[in-house]
Amino acid sequence: MDEQVNRSIAYMGGAAALPRKNGELVFEAPWQARAFGMAVALANQRLYPWEAFRQHLIAEVAESTERAKESPAAAYYESWLASLEHVLMETGVCSEDELSRRVAEFASGAREEIY
Repeated sequence: MDEQVNRSIAYMGGAAALPRKNGELVFEAPWQARAFGMAVALANQRLYPWEAFRQHLIAEVAESTERAKESPAAAYYESWLASLEHVLMETGVCSEDELSRRVAEFASGAREEIY
């Protein structure tokens, strides 16, 4: 793993800070952990700069204040996933059409979730 990315994740503060309880990451649903893992793994593979992801995350979290009142962890990881989508398209890792197609595949059940 890329130590610089790992340190950047561990020390994210403010609005970008990961939800934690007693020092452990908090995931309310499996998709949240998978979104987290994908973002970290792709950054570790240097498919996009971590700082670009972090800046998208800060902006997304700022926009999700209403959702965060009901379920802070869910709103945070929705912001995390939106940031991942933005940075993947921005850096050319995948196109908007490809991303839309894959989302539709999961929503329809055509693509199975991997655990």
